[in-house]
Amino acid sequence: MHATQGRNGGLGLALLSAVAFGGSGVAAKPLIEAGFDPLHVVWLRVAGAALILLPVALRHRALPRQRPGLLLGFGLLGVVGCQALYFVAISRIPVGVAILVEYLGPALLLGWVRFVQRRPVSRAAAVGVLLAVSGMAGVVEIWSGLAFDALGLLCAFGAACCQVAYFVLADDGTRSGEAPDPVAVIAHGLVIGTVVLTAVARPWDIPFSGLAHRAALGQREVPAVLLIAWIVLVATVVAYLSGVLAVRRLSPQVAGVVACIEAVVGTVLAWILLGEHLGAVQILGGALVLFGAFVAQTSAAAKRRKGDGDGRGDGQTAGTGPALGALPDALPPAGQPEIAGAP
Repeated sequence: MHATQGRNGGLGLALLSAVAFGGSGVAAKPLIEAGFDPLHVVWLRVAGAALILLPVALRHRALPRQRPGLLLGFGLLGVVGCQALYFVAISRIPVGVAILVEYLGPALLLGWVRFVQRRPVSRAAAVGVLLAVSGMAGVVEIWSGLAFDALGLLCAFGAACCQVAYFVLADDGTRSGEAPDPVAVIAHGLVIGTVVLTAVARPWDIPFSGLAHRAALGQREVPAVLLIAWIVLVATVVAYLSGVLAVRRLSPQVAGVVACIEAVVGTVLAWILLGEHLGAVQILGGALVLFGAFVAQTSAAAKRRKGDGDGRGDGQTAGTGPALGALPDALPPAGQPEIAGAP
């Protein structure tokens, strides 16, 4: 009974996280088009969230000494990498395209496992990757020589790599009973992200007076400060908290499947609010990307359950399973954050 309630609660948190993350690009793009540098918007997002969760970081101030690798990985990849690369991408290509490219994460991870580590993957997972890659060809219209900015697409691919690391690191140590407090991990990750971004984004050059103005959200104008508040409170604090808690209650694989809704939410909101319409072929390609990610991840989760249930696992302890479509016999344990960002 408690397990079922916990799982249902985890699914609800995963859904909330997907919806919250999905709205970040739609809120950020009007600010970027109004003259804010993408890295400045990222700094405002991460620094604002870090300020809100600073009391948590201070309460767990011993955590950086205990788990420095986990916190650095989460801060650099799960926070800075994901958000900075995604915001740079949406400044150059449509939000829907950027977020769909980001969901090539399972394909990138399994590609690393198969061709770099030369370790086997299941046939179903390979089919999922093939579907995702085929769908992505339709999204970016590869037959026309790529219909979108190459740097924007490259940044979106980078965000996909960092998304893989986010799910792996969020699950670190959960089954072994050594997982640190998830809220503390997020808080320290945001603080680390703020420090790194401060050196890169040069926030003293941010035109803060622009926050008193309005930005064009499609055919309407909204206060810029309201967009920042949404990005900080909903698309960052709520999204990260609910996302990490969902992974802890479910698994990276299941949470990753639910997270595919983020791409749908982001694409639909961009269509409705920003007028960024996708063609029929791109919509079909996007559906293939999400379906491929779903197949890859669920096949991995099914194999993991079989291995754990019949005593014929791959030699890893329960809970060291990887994230986002990786197979239990195809990746190192998720408890090694220095490997998590390898894709």
